[in-house]
Amino acid sequence: MIMSCSRLLLLPTVRDIVKLYRLSAAKQLSQNFLLNEKITDRIVKFAGNINKSDVLEIGPGPGALTRSIIKKCPKKLVLVEKDERFKPMLEMLRDSSYTTQSDMKIIIDDIMNINMTELFTDVHRKAWHDEAPNIHLIGNLPFNISTALIIKWLQNISEKKSAWSFGRVQMTLTFQKEVAERLVAKVSDKNRCRLSTIAQTWTSPKLQFIIPGREFVPIPNVDVGVVSFIPLRKPKTHHTFKVFEKVNRHLFSFRQKHGIKCARTMFPPDLQDELSTLMYTLADVDIKTQAYNLSIENISRLTSAYIYLCQKYPEIENYNYRVSRQVLSKNLTKSLKIESY
Repeated sequence: MIMSCSRLLLLPTVRDIVKLYRLSAAKQLSQNFLLNEKITDRIVKFAGNINKSDVLEIGPGPGALTRSIIKKCPKKLVLVEKDERFKPMLEMLRDSSYTTQSDMKIIIDDIMNINMTELFTDVHRKAWHDEAPNIHLIGNLPFNISTALIIKWLQNISEKKSAWSFGRVQMTLTFQKEVAERLVAKVSDKNRCRLSTIAQTWTSPKLQFIIPGREFVPIPNVDVGVVSFIPLRKPKTHHTFKVFEKVNRHLFSFRQKHGIKCARTMFPPDLQDELSTLMYTLADVDIKTQAYNLSIENISRLTSAYIYLCQKYPEIENYNYRVSRQVLSKNLTKSLKIESY
């Protein structure tokens, strides 16, 4: 395999190939090419030891990061690229570096639609509490899907499905700098948000380094952060992702206000004051605490309190303050008896 990797030296540079194929970044796909080999090598370095591993690269584009991955000689490399224009140059990489087509697979599709359980070798499968399997997810993500994608994958991690049915698969991904900083923001950090708490509840995210925007083509108006994620053996909450994320979403809906002001949006208007106060009382959390000062333990207790209230008053579970109206609130006021604590 090492000899086949060295064949990359015979290829023209990615920059030359982009010019040859007259390719430009598609604005509608939020594409920004990273062509600096030193930086792509550095991204792969932070992914860990990928030699003889299974690697999934998301959004390879013209293949600059792909080349850095290939140089480390993974046993199997899967590329998922939405833009069909890049298929010829990715096939060129495959034909120049791997002895069989099964060693490198190119999938032209949206990563949001991919079932990753079918992409990896079963020999790498590990029990959740074992060491991480020899499987890696690496990607220079398009800005327009990065947040939705990491939330989806965090849910998959919580449920141990998709790629994480193989164990605690690690990820090394790029995000806009502000998103990267939010993912790793600690309690009381001004950047802390629901993305911070969700990521840190199920993984150990680490901001590895910042890539200046000038290194991309075309140059975006933001810098980019490289973040690695290692799934935790034991998550920091016992709640399901769905309900924990729901409570998080409400608690961070008005970041600069006291948390209880945000919690009120979880309940019908006529019951907001009573139930939000009761929720904080049951959780033993100060009602004046702002969302970014809440620890994961605080949020987990608030989630427990919310679940208790839903069990006691089932009608509130499906309440949505964006679509529900006063009618529901009035009906609930008649049917529910709010107890004092």
